[in-house]
Amino acid sequence: MSEKPGWIRRVFRFIGKVVSALRQVISLIIVIFFITVIAGMFADDIQPMPEKGALYLAPSGVLVDQRTYMDPIAEAFSQSNHQDAETLVRDIVTALDHAQYDPRITHILLDTDYLQGAGLAKLEEISSALMRFKKSGKPIIAIGDSFSQQQYFLAAHANEIILNPMGQVSLTGFSAYSSYYKEALDKLKINIHVFRVGKYKSAVEPFLGNSMSEAARSDRRELIDSLWIFYASKVEELRELPAGAIDNLVNNMHGLMVAAKGDSAALALEQGLVDRIATRSEMKNYLNQVLPTTNGEFDSIPMAAYVNHIKLSALKSVEPSKEVIAVVVASGEILDGEQPEGMIGGDTLANIFADIRDDEQIKAVVLRIDSPGGSAFASDVIRDAIGAVRKRNIPVVVSMGSYAASGGYWIATEADRVFTLSTTITGSIGVFGIIPTFEESLNALGIYSDGVGTSDISGMMNLDRPMTKQTEIIIQSGVEHVYSSFLKLVADARNSTPDAVHEIAQGRVWTGSRAVELGLADQLGDLNDAISSAASMAGLSSYKLDYRRKALTFIEQIMMEVSGNIGASVRSLGLTSWLPATLQQRMATVLEPLQTLERLNDPKGIYLYCDSCPR
Repeated sequence: MSEKPGWIRRVFRFIGKVVSALRQVISLIIVIFFITVIAGMFADDIQPMPEKGALYLAPSGVLVDQRTYMDPIAEAFSQSNHQDAETLVRDIVTALDHAQYDPRITHILLDTDYLQGAGLAKLEEISSALMRFKKSGKPIIAIGDSFSQQQYFLAAHANEIILNPMGQVSLTGFSAYSSYYKEALDKLKINIHVFRVGKYKSAVEPFLGNSMSEAARSDRRELIDSLWIFYASKVEELRELPAGAIDNLVNNMHGLMVAAKGDSAALALEQGLVDRIATRSEMKNYLNQVLPTTNGEFDSIPMAAYVNHIKLSALKSVEPSKEVIAVVVASGEILDGEQPEGMIGGDTLANIFADIRDDEQIKAVVLRIDSPGGSAFASDVIRDAIGAVRKRNIPVVVSMGSYAASGGYWIATEADRVFTLSTTITGSIGVFGIIPTFEESLNALGIYSDGVGTSDISGMMNLDRPMTKQTEIIIQSGVEHVYSSFLKLVADARNSTPDAVHEIAQGRVWTGSRAVELGLADQLGDLNDAISSAASMAGLSSYKLDYRRKALTFIEQIMMEVSGNIGASVRSLGLTSWLPATLQQRMATVLEPLQTLERLNDPKGIYLYCDSCPR
């Protein structure tokens, strides 16, 4: 008989079996996890098309030209689901442009309750698509618990607007306010050294005083007045209201609300802003009456699912050999080096253009710029990369989004043609540098800097020492050189002279309409107009679009899909910020200039940045 194993061997054998079992369980969990993830990538957006029904258009979060990449771990612990925090403008435009010819789509059901923010230029671009859709004769019905100013601009395009009796249409006008830190910096004994060219270049003003300069005030006043005139006149046109009706409503809101006994919904109906007041249940019953139904419930398809149907149809019909127009989106602040989507990395965008330059199928490029600028160095890295593409006789057309200002305009100077929306914010042709030193703050704490150097400027970038006059002269000279280069780039691109450009530069911001009048852009038009122009310049009668973007690894793509589910679990456990969301938003607004300085990373500290561009 064999000898019975000792107790030590039996313990290790048992541990081995447990480890083996655990390995198999973990392997099974991983397989199930990946199957679930892959299925989840498509399940939400796979929905059969109704034979007849409404396109349910419910943009959520902020309207963007490019989704922001967010680290999956950070997203998991964020307060909101990042997947729903942004909606691509081009998805909305694509859905509307196809729906107008689709016999299965009988109505647009526009639900703006989930829209949190949008630049006016993006609303203008969607407005054009809604106006094209209306030419089909198909009705648009807008519904909302309440309408913010941005939400209402889209709702105003509807044939019928339905408002909840507890809701309101919140029209207040536009404003441009900033926080100023000079007194706080003095109390903290922080010295801010500012270098700039352009009396309207106001990005540094929060650090120089406690209020807005007269130059900045007049510049911003002209800008917001122009944008508000566009908004108010467009709404009056859409709602067939008399000229001046919106201004009269906004300026007399207090009296009108008293007369309406505080009933904001009744006031909106009386003023012609909405067509019907209905509770949610009444609204649903009404929609069941006017929209195509199945078993008594109206039929509809969400925009995301509809766009997927469009993409699938395009895949079946497009030939792989078709010539290509590359569409590159430059969205966010311009920073040096590689950056995730939602920011513009100088190296990131330059690498995308380098790939385009070497791609024989690409015959034209459309560059969508949606940026307030940033690093001067990174801006020129991008401009140089665009120039290398043009040297291969590949036309480059720029389409300006909500803003293409300062560094955003710098990179536009390399284009063959520039399209802008009428409400785009552009220009801001000016330069600044800003460097804080903390010697007095440290001295107050009993900390001092002393030593020796081989020259007066050997410690010029030591932030614990006073800045020398020589250092100030060196940095100011660099800023002035970049400004001169900026004027020359614009002059060469726009067939002008540096002196003529200087007259409309100096950091001033302009709407797209004024930019065309001043010769800073070629014509008004949206992204589709820019694509058509690029095709014409390249002599293309048929082509396919290739939206070029920074490549994500397989793991990054998987983690982006998974993080939303992780985030939902984290939020359900209450592991999010203890600060109220409204307070977080207000603090973010107050600290925006400081956060901007922290993000910007130009190697020489010289920036092409527009602080008048609303984010």
